[in-house]
Amino acid sequence: MKRVLITGAGSYIGTSFENWVKQYMDSIAVETLDMREDSWREKDFGGFDAIFHVAGIAHADVGKVTEAQKALYYQINTELTLECARKAKRDGAGQFIFMSSIIVYGESAGIGHSRVITADTPTAPANFYGDSKLKAEMGLQELASEKFKVVILRPPMIYGRGSKGNYPLLAKMARKLPFFPDVENQRSMLYIGNLCRFVALMIENEESGTFFPQNKEYVCTSEMVRLIAESHKKRIRLTRSANLILGVLGGKYTKRGVGCGKVGRLINKAFGNFVYDAQMSFYQENYCIYGLAESIRLTEQV
Repeated sequence: MKRVLITGAGSYIGTSFENWVKQYMDSIAVETLDMREDSWREKDFGGFDAIFHVAGIAHADVGKVTEAQKALYYQINTELTLECARKAKRDGAGQFIFMSSIIVYGESAGIGHSRVITADTPTAPANFYGDSKLKAEMGLQELASEKFKVVILRPPMIYGRGSKGNYPLLAKMARKLPFFPDVENQRSMLYIGNLCRFVALMIENEESGTFFPQNKEYVCTSEMVRLIAESHKKRIRLTRSANLILGVLGGKYTKRGVGCGKVGRLINKAFGNFVYDAQMSFYQENYCIYGLAESIRLTEQV
């Protein structure tokens, strides 16, 4: 029996993992620790095989933050992570699993432009959010040892029932709109159930290193919206009538694919291209136990 401490109570990923383990994994026992007060520092981490650190500030609109808010990202995403990891190592925990993000490589390519992350792609955060994650990674790597194994996960967009971010917006449009743009694009995504399975494998196999979990299939945004509508027994028509305008605003016809202001950034966020090379996400055991269509059905089921 592996004992796992989730540091970060109330987080979407932490709560999902705890519920998933209780349903499917008899070999893992989970406990959750609230990191919002100082009392967490009194907890003994020594009795745990793994610390799954999910406490952090999620990606937000990076264009509307103050300097004080930027500093908070580093305080939580970097400094708190490293303080927690040092305590885990000092107390004798065997493994530390950190939720980083694909965002450490920067932003997606614009609509009509391709961006594939390979093993040779250097990290290049485009903003303080990505930089705060990357700095935490660097500090964790210095703590890693044979007895204290560090796992860094750099997932793409995570979606699932109750998730936040872009997916709920797409789901709302799928339920409400009669039409949706038919744009060919590819994005790496990760269903929460596949992530939970991957984390469980990291714990069971006592892994260390940096990993890039993703669904087996790349996702086309338009197809995802169609599947969401279908799961609600609603037919949505995909149309290319607005593709020229979307392309102009999203910077499709520029060399760098830079969008026009905030609207362009939103378009590229939805219809841009951003994928991991499939080989980067290969693991010795299958963790993609849910395909795209099934994951959408499970996410949208009432």
